[in-house]
Amino acid sequence: MTTHATAVGRPSRARAMLHRVTASFLFATGLPVVLVAAWALYSTYSANRFFPGPLTVLDAFVDTWVGPAFLDDVVPSLGRLAGGILASIVLGIAAGTVIGLVPWLRDLMEPMLEFFRAIPPPVLIPIVMLLLGITDTMKLVVITSGAIWPILLNTIEGVRSTDSVMTETARAFGLTRAERLWFLVLPAASPRIMTGVRQALSVALILMVISEMFASSSGLGYRIAYFQRNYLIAQMWSGVLLLGLIGVLLAAVFGFVERRVLRWYHGIKEVDRG
Repeated sequence: MTTHATAVGRPSRARAMLHRVTASFLFATGLPVVLVAAWALYSTYSANRFFPGPLTVLDAFVDTWVGPAFLDDVVPSLGRLAGGILASIVLGIAAGTVIGLVPWLRDLMEPMLEFFRAIPPPVLIPIVMLLLGITDTMKLVVITSGAIWPILLNTIEGVRSTDSVMTETARAFGLTRAERLWFLVLPAASPRIMTGVRQALSVALILMVISEMFASSSGLGYRIAYFQRNYLIAQMWSGVLLLGLIGVLLAAVFGFVERRVLRWYHGIKEVDRG
């Protein structure tokens, strides 16, 4: 009887899982499909040549980016983006942890942090160009100078907000400062740190494009500006489409990493909701 009930239950669970997966897929793709359909309908009846239809943009996408342009423009841009994000994460977490742990340093640094955070990073591009020249290092500095702030400030807040009772308990059990940092402070601050990283990804992508538009001979930003100046409209839109796809890929990779880094945190939230 038990074996029969189990065999009957398995198809039911499989159907329920298939239903959930199908519903999630339709929910995720429904709005993009509607938007593309509206785009195609508008471009069919519009005489505006600066807004080509999706099929025209798709053809330009394949012709432009599937080939040598991928190695000449996309790969260098992705390398700069990855380098800027990595530098932002390392510097932001390191500096934020130190500032968050030392109250007098936090009070000392707060006015300066507020001042530099208020400066739009694109404004610094001409200054960085004068100091470093038109190099990949300049672009990395520009990306890092903007993407570091969400990580730095969220790390400071996360470290500062570590539960004082848990900190005193860790001291009472004789944990060293390094052990408290590794096993208590950083795990407690990790949800805020990951929030900062999520914000930094979009900032880094924007600054990558802007830095390449200012002064570069390769990269996505340079190529999109080149298409715009030469009235290659479909190719320009294909570059915008590629940037959107890169943003989706970044979000997917971040979601994958976040679920593993914060597995314990999401587990606690599930228990609380239950």
